[in-house]
Amino acid sequence: MGYEAHITRAEFWPENSGHEIAAEEWLALVDADPELERWPEHGPYFARWRGESTLTDPWLDWRTGEVYTKNPDPALLAKCCAVAARLGARVQGDDGEEYELGPDGQAREVGSDPTVVAESAAGSAPWWRRWLG
Repeated sequence: MGYEAHITRAEFWPENSGHEIAAEEWLALVDADPELERWPEHGPYFARWRGESTLTDPWLDWRTGEVYTKNPDPALLAKCCAVAARLGARVQGDDGEEYELGPDGQAREVGSDPTVVAESAAGSAPWWRRWLG
């Protein structure tokens, strides 16, 4: 399984109907962003991020009106926040927790201590700690 970060225009990412990001809009953003490149061997909407990451191959993909990634490190989560801003969207975790870019350029959970968020996004905190805050 794993933890997913969702770039969505919906209030809650699974309820995306009527708030979709179009596949063509996503691909246009990928083509315009020098840090992203299409990665078609993994699917028609897959993109690899060329930024600094602890992950071997950080990626983003589009499906059913949202862009998502699995098990993002803090750097990829920050990239998700930057992409969301360009799409007029937000970044949510699996349970609806929302992320934003802090003044330091790092992703943080809206309304929480940024040091806890970095640990949670990296998957080092258990799900119940992320949920309880």
